[in-house]
Amino acid sequence: MKSISISALAATAVMLSAPAMANMELAKKSNCLACHAVDKKIVGPSYQDVAKKYAGDKTAEAKLIEKVKKGGSGVWGPVPMAPNAAVKDEDIKTIVKWILAGAK
Repeated sequence: MKSISISALAATAVMLSAPAMANMELAKKSNCLACHAVDKKIVGPSYQDVAKKYAGDKTAEAKLIEKVKKGGSGVWGPVPMAPNAAVKDEDIKTIVKWILAGAK
């Protein structure tokens, strides 16, 4: 009985981590990780810092989707974020939702 419960827990953990890994792979494929990391500043802010900054902001998702698509500067310092017009809109939305959820 214990082995079934442990197996079920392990399977659940794998299934729950799969979306996060898929989103990380999507960010990697979209070249986001050239300037950003989940937990530390590289060129741009960490995704966890972005999530903290926009926590509770109901307009954050739309603002960030726009910023990722068109680029921008000034929010995190003088280094501009390049536009990502080649990344599909649905991919940008998925990545932004993942970031705002804490990018884990």
